[in-house]
Amino acid sequence: MALVHTFQSLGMPYGWAWFLSQAVLILVFDVILLVSIAFILLADRKIWAAVQLRRGPNVVGPFGLFQTFADLIKFMLKEVIIPSSANKVIFFLAPLVTATLAFAGWAVVPVASGWVVADINVGILYIFAMSSLGVYGIIMAGWASNSKYPFLSALRAAAQMVSYEVSIGFVIITVLLFAGSLNLSAIVRAQETTGVLAFWHWNTFSILFPMLPIFFVSALAETNRPPFDLVEAESELVAGFFVEYSATQFMLFFLGEYVAIMLMCSLCTILFFGGWLPPLNIAPFTWVPGIVWFLIKILFVFFLFAMVKAMVPRYRYDQLMRLGWKVFLPTSLLWVVVTAGYVLVFHHHA
Repeated sequence: MALVHTFQSLGMPYGWAWFLSQAVLILVFDVILLVSIAFILLADRKIWAAVQLRRGPNVVGPFGLFQTFADLIKFMLKEVIIPSSANKVIFFLAPLVTATLAFAGWAVVPVASGWVVADINVGILYIFAMSSLGVYGIIMAGWASNSKYPFLSALRAAAQMVSYEVSIGFVIITVLLFAGSLNLSAIVRAQETTGVLAFWHWNTFSILFPMLPIFFVSALAETNRPPFDLVEAESELVAGFFVEYSATQFMLFFLGEYVAIMLMCSLCTILFFGGWLPPLNIAPFTWVPGIVWFLIKILFVFFLFAMVKAMVPRYRYDQLMRLGWKVFLPTSLLWVVVTAGYVLVFHHHA
């Protein structure tokens, strides 16, 4: 609102002032997110290397800190190669769709109290919709490439992402029943308490605890992270749906994937770890700004993502589907009923 008043003081009508303030806010947020993703990508490679007793990237810049930026320059300078038989319009649109939808989800994520681009009342549904639409970019890429390997990968992606979105949806329903709101900021505030042991009031330490591992594993499958990276299984599909892509277009797919991963980490933080709330309501924990706690929790969840990638062997496709439909779906559906009964009896959100 401060930006709106600033633009209005320059003689702008309210409509233009609001539009420009939102544009500036989105631009700043996206730039910060892009720089953060560069270092998250480096951290992913460093963690993977550490598990395998390697050094990881350590040449470009001190401790390899500029490796991701060097990769960016390399991708931007490489030649864009388009297969002669590809559907060129859809071939170009696919990476743009993937990256745009991944970024769009962040519009409703509150990184601290009041620090959110769009604090809408159906924020959780908006994120669920954006993550669900992400499969379209993959299907477009697989079909437009006009090659059997990308097409098979796109079919796998559609089945995999739809399968695990169902489980994520039921997990979200249990949290909504507990919080009594679809607003992400309200979900965080529902986990707030005046007691010293603030973390004990988080959804992780409640009847919702079984939903945390289901959400975590489903998020891995939803974002095609190992051990569920059947979409880009090198031994079977060369490199999956983006095998025909190079240069900037490949980079957009890669960027979209990591932005989506961080979105899932932030959603896990908001739903189960109290968002920007401190773990203890005593000094010096209460002196730390909320955004710092939010970032620490996101990095912790991402560390778990990275460790799973480094340690767990890849699933077979039938195992992946069995886990989603025969284990996660009935368990999450049962827990929706259990949570609804618990809330009804104990009036948790009253």
